[in-house]
Amino acid sequence: MRIEMKKILLVGMGGLLLMNLMLSCTTKNIEVQKVRAEASRNLGEAYLRQGEFRAALKELQKAEQLSPDDYLIHDDLGLAYYNLGNQEKAIFHFKKALALNDSYTPARNNLGNAYAENKEWEKAIEQYKTVTGDLLYATPHFPYSNLGRVYYELKEYDLAEQYYYKALKLKPGFDRALYGLGKTYLAMGRVPDAITKLEKASEVAPDSPAVQFELAKAYALNREYQKAYTAYHKVAGIAPDTPLAEKALRAARKIKNLF
Repeated sequence: MRIEMKKILLVGMGGLLLMNLMLSCTTKNIEVQKVRAEASRNLGEAYLRQGEFRAALKELQKAEQLSPDDYLIHDDLGLAYYNLGNQEKAIFHFKKALALNDSYTPARNNLGNAYAENKEWEKAIEQYKTVTGDLLYATPHFPYSNLGRVYYELKEYDLAEQYYYKALKLKPGFDRALYGLGKTYLAMGRVPDAITKLEKASEVAPDSPAVQFELAKAYALNREYQKAYTAYHKVAGIAPDTPLAEKALRAARKIKNLF
């Protein structure tokens, strides 16, 4: 009887040791996977910052395989797809990030951006307004400016103006809001106001071809043809061999004999 009991105890102890060993190996494997996933995510984020979006996507897909429930990885994947022009996949991953962590506001703002790129304006507005309600969000000028852009696209220029000013109140000199406000004033026929805002945007972001192009348009509408001509050529200098540069040079040729 005692021999049988000893055998049972030995078998039980052996089973416990084996189970502990397996758990230890499993835990170690999980930790290794976590480290590898974080390394791939960090590399993917580095590629995102450098504008190498395909390389970023490759690394972030590796990270997702290793850690599929990491909301940061899904947000990064959304950014990669967003910048590659695949908004459907971007939306999928931003939604996944929010499903995993509903309080991660940057993913919500990014989701709004993806909806806006898809021209799903009402969905974009819903996300941006939710973001502006988060008092802990570190950069609220972005969603306010984004709302300005959406209302501009909807031709609701008074609302666009309001939201751009809210962005500028939070961050004076925010070039994106100054640029958007300038475009809004052009659409409203307020050309001198547009010039004022676009000149400020040009001071903050002198290498933005979009800002220079809108400023040139505003100068031309105000019959300041020499300034318009110069600004159009700046567009071509900043972004040569692009469709915007070709458009700017065509516009410059049209006004060349007007000054």
